[in-house]
Amino acid sequence: MIGGFRNKPKILRGAFMEYGVSTEPLLVVFQFNPVQLTRNRSLTFTAPNEAVTAPPSGTETREEGTSGTRTSQQATSQAAGSLRNYHKDNELMDIQIGQRVTLQEESISFEIRLDATDQLNEGDPIAGLWGIAPQLSALELMVYPKAETVFGADLGSSGGHSFGKEENPPMIIFIWGEDRVLPVNINSMNITETEFNTQLSPIRATVSVSLTVIEGKNAVYAYSQAMKEINAMMNMANMADVGNVVIPE
Repeated sequence: MIGGFRNKPKILRGAFMEYGVSTEPLLVVFQFNPVQLTRNRSLTFTAPNEAVTAPPSGTETREEGTSGTRTSQQATSQAAGSLRNYHKDNELMDIQIGQRVTLQEESISFEIRLDATDQLNEGDPIAGLWGIAPQLSALELMVYPKAETVFGADLGSSGGHSFGKEENPPMIIFIWGEDRVLPVNINSMNITETEFNTQLSPIRATVSVSLTVIEGKNAVYAYSQAMKEINAMMNMANMADVGNVVIPE
């Protein structure tokens, strides 16, 4: 067989893309897809009529009729005890209806690997001079406020990158396949450069990023949420497996 594997599937690549109209849009297509994504979402449950907010960390609140003080940690412990008591005194459906929940936005973290070895072997002139510096620079500009970039500050709000506010970084879309196209805030970016060329330009690096998904009524997130619900409906095909589950009567 000539030309490699026949019927080799096309592998999509993840990417970061700047959202909005821009004269110089920021775009980084992942050279290698991350081997894993870590996704996290936190929920806080409280009993009905229970105060959701607690005193700020490190502050003390004096309780009426006592000479002692109560820290926010103790308040949190009492709130947990109140929820346990509510669970003890009510039936499941009443609990489901009565208890309150605060849903935090989803966070995503992963590592991006950059390597200029293939481009260097192919004689790429840009990689030969600057290695992976162009990709790293594009990633870094995704977390810089416009006022802190040279060209963005010179061009002003009518040009440059799509900053709606000078103090804020650009709006970034995280693309991971056809089903997940998510607007995100980049909370942190940790770059580890591991090898350099003779000009001291990096030719290998690992970039660790932590994201928060921007949820709500925006059209970009609504699309991904709709795809998630469609996938959940397709899981109904596995309902036949319920026969292998012991369900108490």
